[in-house]
Amino acid sequence: MALSETENSYQGGEEEEADVIVKTCVLGGFSESSETRTLIGSLPEIHEAERVKKVAIEKFKVIMDRYQEQPHLLDPHLEWMTEMLLNFTRSENSPPSLVHLSFKFLFVISKVRGYKIFMQLLPHEVSDVHPVLELMSRQDPKDLETWETRYMLLLWLSVACLIPFDLSRLDGHLESEGVKIREPVMERILAVAKTYLLVSDSPRDAASVLVSKYQRGNRSLAANLAISHAAAAAAAVSPETETQEQDEDYDIPEEVETVIEHLLVGLKDKETVVHWSAAKGIGRVTVRLPQELADDMVRSVLDCFSFQETDNAWHGGCLALAELGRRGLLLPSRLTDVVPLIIKSLSYDEKRGACSVGSNVRDAACYVCWSFSRAYEPKELQPFVTQIASALLITAVFDRNANCRRAASAAFQENVGRQGTFPHGIDILTAADYFSVGNISNCYLNISVYIASFPEYTKSIIDHLISRKINHWDSAIRELATKALHNLTPQAPDYMATTVLPQLLIAAVAVDLHGRHGAILACGEITYALYKVALLTNRSVMDIISPESVDALKNIHNVRHERKQYRGFGGGLMRPAICSFIEKLFLSKMPFKDDPIITGWQCLIDDTIKSLHLFSSGLKMNIVVAVVTALSALCEEYYQDKTNQADAQIQDVLISQYLDGLKSSQVLTRCGSACALGCLPGFMVHSKLKQIFEGLQHMCAVSQKEGNFTEARRNAVRSVAQVFMKAGVCPHGCPDSVLCSENIAEVYGVLLSSLDDYTTDSRGNVGAWVREAAMTSLKELTLMVANSAPEILSPNLVKSMMCCLAQQAAEKIDHYRAHAGNIFLHLLHNAEPVVPHIPHKVELLSIFPVETITSLNWNAPSQAFKYIAQLLGLPEYQYHTLLGLSVSVGGITESTVHHSSQSFFVFLKEIQNNSNALTQFAQTLLRIFRDNLHNDRVCVPLLKMLSQMLANSFFEIFTTQENHQVCVDFLVLCKELRKSRDVVKLRACVDVFCGLIQFQGDVRKKVLSQLLLLLCHPFPVIRKTTSSEMYEMLLTYDDITDPDVLDDVMTLRSDTEWESDLTTVRTHRNQLCDWLGVPRPQPITKGPAQVS
Repeated sequence: MALSETENSYQGGEEEEADVIVKTCVLGGFSESSETRTLIGSLPEIHEAERVKKVAIEKFKVIMDRYQEQPHLLDPHLEWMTEMLLNFTRSENSPPSLVHLSFKFLFVISKVRGYKIFMQLLPHEVSDVHPVLELMSRQDPKDLETWETRYMLLLWLSVACLIPFDLSRLDGHLESEGVKIREPVMERILAVAKTYLLVSDSPRDAASVLVSKYQRGNRSLAANLAISHAAAAAAAVSPETETQEQDEDYDIPEEVETVIEHLLVGLKDKETVVHWSAAKGIGRVTVRLPQELADDMVRSVLDCFSFQETDNAWHGGCLALAELGRRGLLLPSRLTDVVPLIIKSLSYDEKRGACSVGSNVRDAACYVCWSFSRAYEPKELQPFVTQIASALLITAVFDRNANCRRAASAAFQENVGRQGTFPHGIDILTAADYFSVGNISNCYLNISVYIASFPEYTKSIIDHLISRKINHWDSAIRELATKALHNLTPQAPDYMATTVLPQLLIAAVAVDLHGRHGAILACGEITYALYKVALLTNRSVMDIISPESVDALKNIHNVRHERKQYRGFGGGLMRPAICSFIEKLFLSKMPFKDDPIITGWQCLIDDTIKSLHLFSSGLKMNIVVAVVTALSALCEEYYQDKTNQADAQIQDVLISQYLDGLKSSQVLTRCGSACALGCLPGFMVHSKLKQIFEGLQHMCAVSQKEGNFTEARRNAVRSVAQVFMKAGVCPHGCPDSVLCSENIAEVYGVLLSSLDDYTTDSRGNVGAWVREAAMTSLKELTLMVANSAPEILSPNLVKSMMCCLAQQAAEKIDHYRAHAGNIFLHLLHNAEPVVPHIPHKVELLSIFPVETITSLNWNAPSQAFKYIAQLLGLPEYQYHTLLGLSVSVGGITESTVHHSSQSFFVFLKEIQNNSNALTQFAQTLLRIFRDNLHNDRVCVPLLKMLSQMLANSFFEIFTTQENHQVCVDFLVLCKELRKSRDVVKLRACVDVFCGLIQFQGDVRKKVLSQLLLLLCHPFPVIRKTTSSEMYEMLLTYDDITDPDVLDDVMTLRSDTEWESDLTTVRTHRNQLCDWLGVPRPQPITKGPAQVS
């Protein structure tokens, strides 16, 4: 029996029905949310008043019925409505009348939204089963007033009984001395269902839902067969009859065999939907076959699991097995054949080109395991529990696909709940639940370690990583696997040292590239982890690792070098792997000092830096990071003598070599050399600091001037800070050894000049990489100096730094603006140590209180510019802040322009009536204009910003004075730009000229003269633009000319085709000059041609 959902019906003509459809379709959401919340909240006050209660129910029905055609609009609100009503039913203080009224409201919601959707919102924890069952048992099936309560409780019970545990676990102790024996929970649920299946009202439909949820018969085919055979034996009249029945042959029609053949072929189809349909069909056919033929069907399905078959066959086979298991059609005797195949399916992964196939197979295998938990009794699965549990956990934490990890976690959870025999199931589920396994790094590095802490899973997890993951086709998986092995080593250090490491050493010199790469990384990680283990017991790593393994570790590089495996694509993987391996060996304190292998490793590092340009772009930066990390570890461990001084010969060779690399024609060689200098430890740069700094400084200056080698310049800027951070600071120290009063100005000068790097190429504003590195370097050096020797930080240095940071924090690129803003606030509010000599610190603390460190989102223009524009009122910061804001206000990004302009104009409105403040601001603006007259990055947006300022009359108090100097200066600067060939710049100049016309005096005639010159510009588009802008200007400022000729001017301007030839245009332009009282421009002779 199925529960039929209430449908909305409407009786009437076609026109009326169409009208209803139109009305319901216009609903955009649940508009009665507030009213409904108030109505439900009032139930405790009205439940005893019969008349008011009926009115409330009818009102709620009217609200809900509006959404019969669009019930999905209620979905965002169902949770809170259901929760409010269920709270009334759960409360011990709620009287029966309030409980029944609440269930009436719940029934109305269920009727409108549909019981299947609504049931998902009902609580279904283990703790809900007993309360719902107790409440159900107190109901009177014959009470006609409370049938909604019984209906909803039956639905609730049908959801609550789906918990993934055997209900017998809820029975507790059914017998106790002197107490009546209680019925088991399952029997009580079945009794309730039987009771309400006999009633004649709606609860009968809900009871049918409960019985479909009840487990009917046995899931195990063997148990079903046993029962049927026992029944047959009991009913047999004689042994001869039994023998006759058993020997009876079954007659299967040929059509059925044809159908089965098509179904088996469908399991191997390339479409997933065909796999599903075929698997369903096999399950339905098999359930109707005799035992022998059903077993033949299972055997045919198992044939799909051959490594000669494609992934489609494996996927279809898994779906078929899951369907057979779900229906209880797999005999327990078949588990010995099926389980190994499912274990293989859980790790099925085949490389196809640049990707792999098999995730669907692994997902289907998890479905098989899920179905087994429901198909078999715990004793039947007991022999295979260890295999299945280990395989599911390995898939849950190590599978590359998040859906497969989650499917495995769900299958494991189902088995834990239903079988109860999986070792440490509950404990593991708390760490490896559905959501936790979504993050692959967390799975490899944390969850796997927790699971491996249980002895049953330790070796299987380690073995899987060794056999399937360190040789995986995806390099990211290989790297994660090696890190996981590092974390797992403390769980089984002896096994790692005696079994795993020797296996990896063999793989590290094998032919397979991926296996070789993963094995080398894993050897380094495990060795370092064993060193940590030894350290805890006051031992050396040599006490754990055998001498043979030590020799093999040392020999890996030589084998690679002899086989020339550092070349080509393989070299792009081998070089960073060996460098990482070298680093781990150094960290493990391996006794290789003065060993020839050190020279070999150093040669590899140096050759890699020189050969970076030969590798693919995706690998280059990874190689650089690995190389400099290995070089730093190498120097720390093996290039330091007993007096903690550097080996002078090695020091000279390395530093000279890397300084020469800064002059290479290859940008990546420069990058690697700069990083190498920055990673050298302090004792290696001692007495060589000046030489290193000069090399980095020279490379930055020359490449910035030439506009190339941007990446190398970025790395050099980083290295400047790193070198001096490692050298340390001493106020009166030697400039060749430490940062001191003699060289600090020069160091800061290099970093501050790098903040002016606005290099652009085909990749965009690449100079931002240098600026970001310079800002970070300034912060690190400043905090170090402020902590150790604040007296060498001069006010000018701090002022220049803070002003440059303010400029960067006012610019248009969100990421770099945020980086600058956060550093600015960090230096401003840093207490340990305090940065001295910050200009206007009191005012800055007022603008940027301490809470802005966390609350201010510099990436959001709507927040950042409100604060940064306030710096315009501080004289020390005005120039740089205005310089940065000019680029933002005059930019092209809509959100940045809008919010920066808005904040900028707020500041201008505050000073537009203050002559002194406005004059100072105008002089700062003119200074920026002069300094960047030929810098298009600043000049063009500044012109756009200036035109907006003029259009908004922010210089109105200057326009009353004739020939105001501000207007004259702007005019002089714009006249120089009129000669440009840049159309964008010329259009911006036209806008500024039209805005300057508001100033009084002779300067107005000069502005008009410039506009009339542009009317005969060689570019037709500029002539047309100037004509259009002049039209708006003449309408706005009608006092420009005599009213008697204004109409003639406007007519001539509109009638002239300004894009036609210059000879025609010049005639009309000259006429305009006469009418406007401006001298006609005189032709200038340039060779044979004349231009105006």
